[in-house]
Amino acid sequence: MTLTENQCGSLFMITAMAGFAVEDMFIKSAAKAMPLGQVLALMGALGVLWFALQSHRLGEPAFPAALVSRTMVLRSGFEVVGRLFYSLAIALTPLSVASAILQATPLVVVAGAALIFGERVGLWRWALTVLGFAGVLVILRPGLEGFDAMALLAVIGLLGFAGRDLATRAAPPALSNAQLGVAGFSVLALSGLIILAVEGGPVLPAALPLAKALGAAAFGILGYSHLTHAMRTGEGGFGRHALSLYAPGLCAGSGGGGLWRAAGSANPDRQRQDRGMRHPDPDKALICCAKAW
Repeated sequence: MTLTENQCGSLFMITAMAGFAVEDMFIKSAAKAMPLGQVLALMGALGVLWFALQSHRLGEPAFPAALVSRTMVLRSGFEVVGRLFYSLAIALTPLSVASAILQATPLVVVAGAALIFGERVGLWRWALTVLGFAGVLVILRPGLEGFDAMALLAVIGLLGFAGRDLATRAAPPALSNAQLGVAGFSVLALSGLIILAVEGGPVLPAALPLAKALGAAAFGILGYSHLTHAMRTGEGGFGRHALSLYAPGLCAGSGGGGLWRAAGSANPDRQRQDRGMRHPDPDKALICCAKAW
């Protein structure tokens, strides 16, 4: 059976979001033993190296002139915002909360694809997109006693990543996915250096935190590569952006929480944080209903 472009895009997006979910777990764990900025800078450097090698293999420059076009500069700006704020959200809030909020990113992409690129989005899909955003509001609980302002870091990161994804679709066709990867991980390295400057400088990491940072880089490269393929395949407003988010919901909300609790079972402070990851899930149900349609 031959898959359509939209179906291929769906599969790429599912594997991308699953990769990002595992990447988030590694980042949060590694950042407990070494500065967050150092983790991100290391990931960025490894990602640039990987995609530069891919560009070299294809016989193309890793840093072509098109990377400084207006669209790519805008894309890089959105990426900086997304990387900075979401990375802080991973480090400072429960992983399941940050991940659940990020699940709404494809819903923003669906709305943006319709408003910016004129792609057709039916009435039902608009209604279910609004339902997904309602799920985010349930997570944030604005105006209630349980409101955590730190969760807004994930919301700002969400908007940055959505802008990046839309700009990826508008990127010059002459740029290959490998070249886009070089640009994206260069921005990640820059974001890490900015955070590291505030944190006070790097440290010499132990073997285990370093291995976790390398794991984050590996899954981040996988996720970014497949995300770029997904955004440049089929329709940007297609329902794949909804369907795909089952992956991070399962990995970070359920499996991720379990792995995180297992890793920190001996740490009372981490156990207290983990209890915040076991909240009821009507919020995620709303988002998943919107995405599943």
